[in-house]
Amino acid sequence: MAVSDHYARSNLIDAIREGVIALGKTTSTVTIGDLAPVDEFHIGGRNATEELVARLHLTPADHVLDVGCGLGGAARFIAERNQCRVTGIDLTGDYINAGQAMCQWVGLADRVSLHQGNALSMPFPAGTFTAAYMLHAGMNIADKNELCSQVARVLKPGSLFAIYDVMRTGGRELSYPVPWATTADIDAVAEPEVYRRTLGAAGFNLVSERNRRDFALAYFAGLKTSSGETPPPLGLHTLMGARRKTQVQNMIANISAGTIAPFELVARKSL
Repeated sequence: MAVSDHYARSNLIDAIREGVIALGKTTSTVTIGDLAPVDEFHIGGRNATEELVARLHLTPADHVLDVGCGLGGAARFIAERNQCRVTGIDLTGDYINAGQAMCQWVGLADRVSLHQGNALSMPFPAGTFTAAYMLHAGMNIADKNELCSQVARVLKPGSLFAIYDVMRTGGRELSYPVPWATTADIDAVAEPEVYRRTLGAAGFNLVSERNRRDFALAYFAGLKTSSGETPPPLGLHTLMGARRKTQVQNMIANISAGTIAPFELVARKSL
């Protein structure tokens, strides 16, 4: 599958373990904060996760769905911060395998469950979850109607679904590669209106929407200011390797040109 192939990386957990050791930690002493630079694979990292999750108003009683969970970094953060259960699903086996090991490292395997699978055919019973979120996953999912229908199916009535995705804001063609796509054939970036329409068709009511373009540009400016010749022990380079520099440069150029921008949408499933 092209999408999972794009993200695949063999020996990923070994690379992360080496980074942990370079931090002066072990797999027994590493913290969620230590792992954040590598396992929050979206614009704004942990700060973006905190802002989005705050809109879900989670409690320890919640069981939350992470759509396109990657390594599970956001899931672990949420489980620790809110003392709730989180279940993640992602296409990429390398990410799921590494993420499960990382859950063990930080003592959260009892509250965070990561599954390899397709968000368009999720193996969860109807009404399983009390909240859901998606961080930079929709850019690889072309069938957003089925995506929203699946999320609606597994959510209880009245539950919130928070989305933080890169969306199209202009008519120009994107410059590739970008972090989610090497070429246009696996790029499913869509306009905010597509999300609004498909959420509505699936039985959601939009609660809030934010264009996070300025937030993204400030984030990238901060990265540029703090970057040095030697990369830190853990970071997106651990996942993306030598591809990272060109992918991120193109993403910044696309956002700066007004072609794309990260958007945050929060919707509630009808009662």
